[in-house]
Amino acid sequence: MIGTISQVDLQSLYAEMFERGLSARTIEYTNAVLESAFRQAVRWKMLAEDPCVGVDLPRVKRKEMEALSVEECRRFLDAAEKSEWFPVLALALTTGMRPSEYLALKWTDIDWQRGTASVCRTIQVSGVEWTFDDTKRKRSRRIVKLHNFVLKALQGLKQAQELKRKEASFLHSELIFVSASGLPLKQRVVKREFRRLLAVARIRPIRLYDLRHTAATLGIAAGVSVKVISDQLGHASISFTLERYSHVLPSIQDEAAAKVEQLLMA
Repeated sequence: MIGTISQVDLQSLYAEMFERGLSARTIEYTNAVLESAFRQAVRWKMLAEDPCVGVDLPRVKRKEMEALSVEECRRFLDAAEKSEWFPVLALALTTGMRPSEYLALKWTDIDWQRGTASVCRTIQVSGVEWTFDDTKRKRSRRIVKLHNFVLKALQGLKQAQELKRKEASFLHSELIFVSASGLPLKQRVVKREFRRLLAVARIRPIRLYDLRHTAATLGIAAGVSVKVISDQLGHASISFTLERYSHVLPSIQDEAAAKVEQLLMA
């Protein structure tokens, strides 16, 4: 019965899950689902208190993020430009969007005159089925400025798709990034081609998600305001951006201090 479950029971369950080799992330997700159910039970007066309160969870190890250097970015873009994957990977590298965000972009999200893309949804693809969902949080809904060379690549992709639509084998799709048949592009396919192009460019293998970190690091290195970078990435707050990329900031602060000193001592 739900009323007989205690903190000790949950603590024992999570310890057993951890011993079986399940990840801390899986245990955290399990606790979140149970916590939601128990809160509802408390509201319905089926429970006096939520047994999830006070339970210790194993720490989730944050994956160490990596970022490409400027020189590596150039080599990677050179390799990607010779492939059909250039538009999606160039956009990922320069905007810092999450894969679920840029794979959900529609042509109507592009403002060609202003050179921007509106991030307003995510996509989840499973087999031949897909669903759209809201962005991760409210601040994740944003307008992102696109580089001119990315806009040019997108224009070329749009023209190519319009020609393909004349073929019966190509399905009509509002999405920008689609497979050869016009279906939504799967993230695992992009990951595979990304790794292949890294090898072509003789760059160490990194995660597809690390292109997001690369975009942020490049922006900070170029002297872009952390507020602007935080808005571009759709972070919950500027403080999160500062904490996430604190390792990049000291060199930028050194450069800023040198410039201020030059102004004062000129």
